[in-house]
Amino acid sequence: MRKPRVNRTSLRGDISMLLRRLAFSQTAIHICEQEGSAALEEFLLRVLISEMANREEARRARFLHEAAFPVYKTLAGYDFQSLRLPPNLSRTELSSGAFIAEKKNLVLYGPVGTGKTHLASALGVLACEQGIRTRFFTAAQMVVRLSEAFSNGSLEKVLSSILKAQLLIIDEWGYVPIDKQGAHLLFRVISDSYERRSLIITTNLEFSKWGSIFTDDQMAAAMIDRLAHHGYILLFEGESYRMKNALMRQKR
Repeated sequence: MRKPRVNRTSLRGDISMLLRRLAFSQTAIHICEQEGSAALEEFLLRVLISEMANREEARRARFLHEAAFPVYKTLAGYDFQSLRLPPNLSRTELSSGAFIAEKKNLVLYGPVGTGKTHLASALGVLACEQGIRTRFFTAAQMVVRLSEAFSNGSLEKVLSSILKAQLLIIDEWGYVPIDKQGAHLLFRVISDSYERRSLIITTNLEFSKWGSIFTDDQMAAAMIDRLAHHGYILLFEGESYRMKNALMRQKR
């Protein structure tokens, strides 16, 4: 049987596109035009596709490592029963991670143990798998990191490193009181992220009490304004999963 004729113009177009994505020069295209056969161009395309796949896999692995999730979580099997989504955010939209490209924020609010950290981590893992740079901190970890950087004169460098992330997850927001300097440093992160990247905040503290934790009602109001302006509030209800599981084990 006669082999179908190869569209070499299309083939070279694909090769050229992959060369650009891999940050190679277009020398290979010139060689193909002068010396290459259809078979050699098909072989080169397979090599470039394989190299692109390998690089993407390495990039995803690097982003997962950089994110520093406390535990690897995914959306597979996640129980959405305790979660109440706002009317303008569907479960499909949430699970796709589309809010990250739109630079929108999520505030995950509800009692301890209802799945907020699990969902935040799972969305972070999803982002890494999509090739999106992500970082995970508890609020206390971030304050310590930034306070130390402020003290030793490396604050701008550390902030620049943190804010390279397209998705920034801050867990346990408001779980412990923060001093005035820590509050100002957190505000700097929120302010510098506004309309530039997505934030996911998990908290068991209602907005009206943020001022008491962050030592300044006006600063807390400014934080809330920036988080809510381009964002969604996700409400978690019900009893703690951990407490429920502990009670079930006791009954066995």
